Amino acid sequence: MNPADVAQSALPLSSSDLSVFALFWQAHWIVKSVMIGLLVCSIWVWAIAIEKTILYARTRKAMNAFEHAFWSGQSLEELYKTLSARPASSMAALFVAAMREWKRSFEGQVRSFAGLQTRIEKVMDVTIAREVEHLERRLLVLATVGSAGPFIGLFGTVWGIMTSFQSIAASKNTSLAVVAPGIAEALFATAIGLVAAIPATIFYNKFISEVNKQAQRLEGFADEFAAILSRQIDERGSA
Repeated sequence: MNPADVAQSALPLSSSDLSVFALFWQAHWIVKSVMIGLLVCSIWVWAIAIEKTILYARTRKAMNAFEHAFWSGQSLEELYKTLSARPASSMAALFVAAMREWKRSFEGQVRSFAGLQTRIEKVMDVTIAREVEHLERRLLVLATVGSAGPFIGLFGTVWGIMTSFQSIAASKNTSLAVVAPGIAEALFATAIGLVAAIPATIFYNKFISEVNKQAQRLEGFADEFAAILSRQIDERGSA
């Protein structure tokens, strides 16, 4: 028989056997479990990425609005009354926490200014840490998927290759038509691992950079606001 005719007749069967769904259904149950787990992780990664993109954009917009209101000349007391019930941003929460400690010190029975500056700075540090923790929430998932995804996929690949070799040994046939489907199933697990890990790594690096930028904005505002309150403390202390 003509070899070209044999190859041509085997092509449709080979292409159907090596389709994505065929590779999944023919895989060993352990390899299937790896593939399903990686697909779930990939969906989770994209859900986190969409949620964080919206959150960071909203946070930047709220910070810009607060800074505009803060430096517009409006009195701190009026701004505090407007935001005290429900701060609209992390920067507003930082302002409210500092003002609350300020008012608590002056409205109480103790009139000593000693330690007030330190208490305000500590309150702002705690608020910054809490807001940064909120911004970083679920980023550990992206880091875990980005680092472990390729290795999980590699585990599925190794297991699939072992199964393929066992099938080859049982059939005693080492032709490409016998070897190719098993190897393709095994490599498919690695491909899914990379599909999950590559976006997770990219998103993690991008979001960590965004968190650092917003944390620096919070720390910069905290320093400026602490300086404003320090001047007022000195004025009241000397009065």
